[in-house]
Amino acid sequence: MEVVISAPGSELGRVLHRAVTNAVPSPGKGSKRVLVNLVAQPPNNLLHDGHRWERYRPAKIVGDTRRLLADRGHRNCDLIIHASYAFLRAVESGATPGPRLQPIVEAALEAEQMVLADPRPSCVIRVGYLYGPGSSDLKLYRVAFWMGRPYWAGPRKALHDHIHHADAARALLQAAARPPKSRITYATDGHLASFQSFMDHFARRVGNRVPLHIPRIGRAFAHVVVAEEHMQAVELGVRGEAGAQVPGFTPAFPDYRAGLADVLQAWSRAPRPAPSRPGPAASRKPPRSAPPARLSSPPRSQFPPPGG
Repeated sequence: MEVVISAPGSELGRVLHRAVTNAVPSPGKGSKRVLVNLVAQPPNNLLHDGHRWERYRPAKIVGDTRRLLADRGHRNCDLIIHASYAFLRAVESGATPGPRLQPIVEAALEAEQMVLADPRPSCVIRVGYLYGPGSSDLKLYRVAFWMGRPYWAGPRKALHDHIHHADAARALLQAAARPPKSRITYATDGHLASFQSFMDHFARRVGNRVPLHIPRIGRAFAHVVVAEEHMQAVELGVRGEAGAQVPGFTPAFPDYRAGLADVLQAWSRAPRPAPSRPGPAASRKPPRSAPPARLSSPPRSQFPPPGG
C-alpha cells in the first residue's frame, strides 16, 4: 500500500510519516494508493489559544481541499481519506457555535462534502483535538505554567473529544488498510474531558500545583493573548459517545491522563530546546509548504506502536 500524505510537515503529518516508514515496505505492482488529506489538521487542537485559525481561515480550508482533489498527481488514488474535526458532532447534535466559530464549522462541513462527492472512493475521519510530544503549543504552555501564568480554561462542563497524535496516526492508517463502511467515522480516545480538566492536570504534572484561570469577566482583556475563536471552541461541548469509530482501531492512550504521561516521558528522554517565547501560543510562521509525502506500507491492520 502506498500512502500519500498531504501537509507532511504538520505535527500530525510528521507522526503519520514515521508510522508509515516504520512499517515494512512492500509496494509491489498494483498496490493500493491512498491519499490522506491533513490540510485541515494544523489548527485542530485547543492549545494554540485560537491563533492558528488566523492562518487557516475557512476559505483556506475549502480552497486547499479543492486544489488537492483537483491535483492531477492524485488522479490515480484508489482511496481518499479526509481528516476532519470531531467537534462537528456538537453542531450536528444541536449545539450552536459562536459567530467566530460558525464560518469554520461551515467550511469544515463543506470540505467534507467535497471529498465525499468525489467520484473516487473516499471517507471522512473526524479527529479529536490533538496533542502529543511534538506539540509546540503544549511546550509553550509548559513554560507558561512554570511562570505561574493564568490561562483561559473555559467551562468545566463543556466536554471535548481528544486524541494523542500517535493514536490519530494509527487510526488513519487503519482506515487506509481497511476502509470504513461508514462514510464518516471518528478517531478519538473515547474519553470526554473539558479543556479545563485537561490543562489543569497537565499544569500539575509539570509542577504548577495551583493553575490559575483567567476569569470570565476579563474576556475582553484576555483577547490580547487569546483569540475569540478559542473561547468559543472551549465553550462548544459535545455530549454522549461519538459516532462510529474507525473499525479495528483501539487507542493506546484511552484518556488524556495516559496520553500526557506519555508526553512527559518522551520529553524527559529528549533535550529541551529553548522556547521561542515565554507563554501560551501566539502567532507563529506557518511551516514551509511541502509536497505530499509518498510512502509505502503493507496492506495490513497492524502498525507500529505509538512513538515507535
